[in-house]
Amino acid sequence: MIAPRPATSAALAPAGSPAPLLTVRDVAITHEGADAATPAAVTFAVRPGEVVLILGPSGSGKSTLALALNGLIPHAIPAVVTGEVIVDGIDAATATVAQLSTRVGMVFQDPDAQLVTGSVLDEVAFGPENLRMPVADVLARSEAALRRVGLWERRADNPDRLSGGGRQRLAIACALAMGSALVVLDEPTANLDPQGIDEVYEALGDLVSAGDRSIVLVEHNLDAAVGFVDRVVVLDHAGRLVADGPVDEVLRARAEELHRIGVWLPTSTLAALRLREAGYALDPLPLTPAELHDALEALPPVGVTAEGGTPEADSADARRTARPTAGTSAAPLIRVRDLALARGRTRVLHGIDLDVRGGEFVAIVGANGAGKTSLIQAIAGVVPPPRGTVTVGDLDVGRSDARTLATRIGFVFQNPEHQFIAHTVFDELAHGLRLQHLPEDEVRTRTEQMLERFGLEQKAHLHPFLLSGGQKRRLSVGTALVAGAPVLALDEPTFGQDRARADELLRLLTELNDDGTTILVVTHDMQLVTEHADRTVVLAGGRVLAQGPTAEVFADAALIQSAGLRQPPLRRALQGLVRHPELARVARLADLPRGAA
Repeated sequence: MIAPRPATSAALAPAGSPAPLLTVRDVAITHEGADAATPAAVTFAVRPGEVVLILGPSGSGKSTLALALNGLIPHAIPAVVTGEVIVDGIDAATATVAQLSTRVGMVFQDPDAQLVTGSVLDEVAFGPENLRMPVADVLARSEAALRRVGLWERRADNPDRLSGGGRQRLAIACALAMGSALVVLDEPTANLDPQGIDEVYEALGDLVSAGDRSIVLVEHNLDAAVGFVDRVVVLDHAGRLVADGPVDEVLRARAEELHRIGVWLPTSTLAALRLREAGYALDPLPLTPAELHDALEALPPVGVTAEGGTPEADSADARRTARPTAGTSAAPLIRVRDLALARGRTRVLHGIDLDVRGGEFVAIVGANGAGKTSLIQAIAGVVPPPRGTVTVGDLDVGRSDARTLATRIGFVFQNPEHQFIAHTVFDELAHGLRLQHLPEDEVRTRTEQMLERFGLEQKAHLHPFLLSGGQKRRLSVGTALVAGAPVLALDEPTFGQDRARADELLRLLTELNDDGTTILVVTHDMQLVTEHADRTVVLAGGRVLAQGPTAEVFADAALIQSAGLRQPPLRRALQGLVRHPELARVARLADLPRGAA
């Protein structure tokens, strides 16, 4: 366990340094109905031009803290805030949100949640116009902001015509147009494909290189963010500050400690920690695929000859081999034939044919707009497909009612809030069981077991909307699992999760899969796909571009590139190794050599 740091962090304006643009001192935030503050007694500072990454397990208060920096908490979202948040000399507790908006720009996980107008230019101009600035100043600010993020040439477009990465860049431009010296980003790449992630970090990199903005970033995807960050602030499960320092001091030197408390680390760092146990002298720890590749090529052979030669890897491979595959003769459990689907006037799926056999773990991948969510929602009946195009067992999904479908396939939305209907976490889980008219004693027992399984025992009495993002995700998965359907379909299941909870969720999905549950997952996380999916379906433009065993799909570099995707970080790090051929074909963390415990 990492010991909490004292509140008097050294990050608070060391002698001779510029005055902090942001000072957070002893801040604790307690939501209405919550028993404890998260975050709790957090102190750190951000100086001009600095990029600070906030890490912590799910429920530690990262997003809550971000909302307090621009006054949305407590002015718009009720909560008790103690301590001080000072932005550019202004106390966030006494300033209005409008006053803070010119000093703190906020970019949320979902760009669509903050885009309100019909053109790119109007969107960026909206904020300055509401400050009653002269028209010439509004236009000048809007043009400068759009040019900064590479969207000036698309100023007349409707924001809906932009890609996911384009809409997130537009949200960044909106923050810039307000003249904000501090930009706060809460999981800005969570819903983006690899190209969109690149677009966002390229825009942020240009922003930082100009030296006129500071950035506070809440992000789980450290593979994308690590090269962009100056300092790292870490909160623990209780929302206390446990680390604050430069990237090397925190992520390299304290990686094992952070790993133990469930903080996400770059994939290459996780791989290096495991390889160290097997005798690979990796010091310092690498943070990127290129660093891991170069560090391994600099090491002499260590006498490990077995590819994936660990009991864990062997058992994982045996488990995969025992499962049904696309080449077996068993009749498919899920059958999709000539599925076409439109949203409004736009056709999003074109003639999809797909079979999924009972007991498979199938990943559906593709760039933003490829049709992944539309396909999985049609399979689950969330969006009714045309009759006869989708069947689950002997059930025609297009002809079935919601209650019948729930007994055949459980669905977990990308945004957990979309499926919450009860006023407490307990009742949310119990709802599906009560629909089955089970005795109340059995409902309580099974609900309490599910609460414990997902670490939500202490949250049972809370409204689901008061949970953290990761807690909402766990609850949404629990509601889909509680009825015991033989098929579970999940849209971005690890979105908003810390590493420990994501690992726990994926272990649970694997256990369910081993017991016969068929798993369908839509995800942008290529490492997750490589680690867990037996088979991968690649979509592009609403059509199936390819499908097959996961290892074969990702072995085709041209296919992955043509789909707008990217090889998983571990494959990028290890492929082509000369001095360590035993690692060159490893694609899963579970297949890495590992020393004795």
